[in-house]
Amino acid sequence: MSDPSRRRFIRSSAVGAGALLTGSPFAGSRGANTPDDPGVNGAQRLSLSKLKQWESLGYGMFIHFGMSTFVGKELPEGTEDPERYAPDRLDVDQWIATAHEAGMKYAVLTTKHVSGHCLWPSQYTDYTVASSPNKTDVVLAFVKACRKYGILPGFYYCSWDNHHKFGSMTPSDLKWSPVMNAFPTGDQKDLAPFTSSMYQTFQTAQLTELLTRYGPIGEVWIDIPGVLGQGYRSFLYQHIAGLQPDALIMMNSGISDGEEYNKDYAWPSDLIAIERSIPPASGHKKWRTIDGKKYYMPGEVCVPLGKEWFYVEGDDPRSDDDLSGAYKAIRRRGANLLLDVPPDRHGLIPEAAVKALSRLRKNARIAT
Repeated sequence: MSDPSRRRFIRSSAVGAGALLTGSPFAGSRGANTPDDPGVNGAQRLSLSKLKQWESLGYGMFIHFGMSTFVGKELPEGTEDPERYAPDRLDVDQWIATAHEAGMKYAVLTTKHVSGHCLWPSQYTDYTVASSPNKTDVVLAFVKACRKYGILPGFYYCSWDNHHKFGSMTPSDLKWSPVMNAFPTGDQKDLAPFTSSMYQTFQTAQLTELLTRYGPIGEVWIDIPGVLGQGYRSFLYQHIAGLQPDALIMMNSGISDGEEYNKDYAWPSDLIAIERSIPPASGHKKWRTIDGKKYYMPGEVCVPLGKEWFYVEGDDPRSDDDLSGAYKAIRRRGANLLLDVPPDRHGLIPEAAVKALSRLRKNARIAT
C-alpha cells in the first residue's frame, strides 16, 4: 500500500487531529477520576509514589527528528540512502534549552522511527548516523543536554521498522487488521502486520544498547506495540524494567481519549497513551482493572505543536488560544502533556516554535 498513514492503523477508537483543539472538548471539564478504593496500592510494578512523582512533572517535549525530517515522509520506505540525513547546524543543546525555557520537565526523543535509521551508532546495523554526513550521536547529545538543564530524558523506539524487517510484515506491507494479536483462521489475506523472532531479537539488542549506554532514563516509549505480540511484549517489558527499573514504560495504545484500553494491543504498560486527543470531561481514569487486578495507570497526551509529528515546511504552530486551552484542559483532566516540537532540517527548533512555546508558558501560567 502506498504512503500508508500511521493514523489509519490505530484508529479503532480514533479522534481526528482537529478534535483536539476545538472548543467543545474543553467544556465542563472536571478533575481526574479518584480511585475506587483510596486504600488500594495497586498491582502495578512501580509504586504509587513513583508514578505520582512522574505525574507531577506534568509537561514534556516530544522530539520527532530523523530520516523522516529530511525525506519529507512520516513513514518512509526504509530504503532511503543514509546520506539523506544531513543536518548542517545540528544543535541538540538548543532543543533542550528551549524545553527548559518553556517550563517542560521531561523530554522524549525518537531514537528510531519507521525508517529504521538510528540516531545513535548502533553496533547491530550500519543504518545509523555513523553512515550519514553528520555523525553526531544524537542520543548522547540529547542525554547530556537533559542532564545540563535538569530535564528528565526519555527514549522513543518504534517497533514498525521498514528497513530492518528480518522477515517481518510491517503496516506498510499488510493492512492493519482486527485480528491483531489473534490467530487468523482464514487465508493469508487475513494476516495482520507482525514481527519475526529475528526482528524481536534485534529490537531487544538495540534497546539494551540504549538503556545501558546512556545512564538513567526516565521513560521508555515503545510505539506500534501491537506488531510485537503479547508474548514478546511481556518479555520486552520485563527486560526494559530490569535494565532501567525506575523508568516508566509506555506501550503506545494509540489514537483515543484513553477512556478504553486495548489490553491485547498494548499491555503490559505503566502508562496509557492519549494520542491526538484529550481525556474525557470526567477526567483521566487512572485506576484500571486488568485480568482481575487493579493497576494505577497515569495518562500521557501526545500531540504535535502544529499538525505534523516531523518538521514540514509551512506547518505552523497552532494558535495561542488552542495551545493554552489544550494545555489547561489536559492538566485539569489529570494527564501529562507531551507536546511534540520537531527540529527542522538544519537540526534546530524553528524560531516560530520557540516563540509559540514562550507564549504558551505565559498564557497557561506554566511554572519553571
